[in-house]
Amino acid sequence: MKVLVSYNPGDDSVLGEVPVTDAGDYQRVLKQARQASIGWQAMPMDNRVALIREAFGLVDGYSDNLARLLSREMGKDLRRSMGEVKGAVYGAGVIAGNARQALQPEPVSARERVEYQPLGVCGVISPWNYPLAMAVNLMVPALVAGNVVIFKPSEETPLIADHVVQILNQVLPDNVLQIIHGDAEVGRMLVDSDIDIVAFTGSRRAGKEIMQSAAKRLTRLVMELGGNDPMLVLNDADLQSAARFAVASSFENAGQMCTSTERIYVDSRVAETFEQQVVAIARQYSVGQWNTPRVNIGPIINSRQHQKITEHISDAVEKGARLLLGETAPAGPFIPPTVLADITPQMLTEQEETFGPVVAISRFNDLDDAVARANASDYGLGAVVFGGEDAAAVASRLQAGMVAVNQGVGAGGDSPWVGAKQSGFGFHGSAAGHRQFAQLRVMSL
Repeated sequence: MKVLVSYNPGDDSVLGEVPVTDAGDYQRVLKQARQASIGWQAMPMDNRVALIREAFGLVDGYSDNLARLLSREMGKDLRRSMGEVKGAVYGAGVIAGNARQALQPEPVSARERVEYQPLGVCGVISPWNYPLAMAVNLMVPALVAGNVVIFKPSEETPLIADHVVQILNQVLPDNVLQIIHGDAEVGRMLVDSDIDIVAFTGSRRAGKEIMQSAAKRLTRLVMELGGNDPMLVLNDADLQSAARFAVASSFENAGQMCTSTERIYVDSRVAETFEQQVVAIARQYSVGQWNTPRVNIGPIINSRQHQKITEHISDAVEKGARLLLGETAPAGPFIPPTVLADITPQMLTEQEETFGPVVAISRFNDLDDAVARANASDYGLGAVVFGGEDAAAVASRLQAGMVAVNQGVGAGGDSPWVGAKQSGFGFHGSAAGHRQFAQLRVMSL
């Protein structure tokens, strides 16, 4: 039997293994899902919601062990891991309630109503950087809608996903939630099969492959595909607040976050002060293993990602960027807090998503030019503007699915998590997002 080995990114030690799902295994899983969907769809929605909440309540009792496993497998410090576990439990309950409300029948006339029916089998493919949070955002509305779920977690974090599914299945009916394991080949097997919807969070490259496969059966898609998020700092911004946000957003989860700030454009009149404040704040961050006191930047998930970040840093320096903090060739598995200035459009740090703890700053003299550079990306997930009275007007010109003024994006309850351009296809969160996991039906009486 082929197995998938999970490693600690901090020291490359073996944490455990799970069996890889082969073609025969998968056909059994799919058959079981189809059979389970009959009873799950027939169950009243209130009962489904109650079971989902009970199942995640059981997860809460394992929080300490799950947080430690998450830290060891993904690398983030224990405080952040505990926050993700607790957040997943709480978020599951909130999403379940909101999805229940969103999926209620709606009258459109005296003799017609709109109904939201289950689609059938939902394939959920989640990333490694937030292996619980992202999975919950996709699987819970799918389950509330009456779909059964086949869950394929990232091959980088199979153990935490497997443990959580085992706990949830102590409450959920048999085969309503099943997990499969493996690399991209297993993901392709899932997408190519006769399922009804794919919900995916991950890279743009993988998203394009999924769209090609889904086209064969016109399988429905909900996909969030990463970003290259810009931040604009205007001359009347609160520079201390802007600098704190810039560093926190760039360094969160070791920069391995889809809405991390990747590109910063600051008015040249305040740029020097802003850069000094950014460096002073960045120096306060410490790098190390998840169980080292006061560490807030953990290891990079694997050597490939570490090499990519390093290449972005060295490319910027070779092309004229100033290295204000950090190293041009840091040794793995860590990337120390890094601050680059004088970024230009020719540099990889502006063209691509770095996905590491790097603050990349560029000065501008003309606001229109800064907006143009902010929009000059195939991505459009999030964007942020820090400034005074003109900040909202500038924010309205940015091409992103989520835009914020003097704060981070996505901070408003059950708001949609949505990307523009090549950062998304469909979206989740909010009533409209929850309804994407259901078939809309018009009933005329």
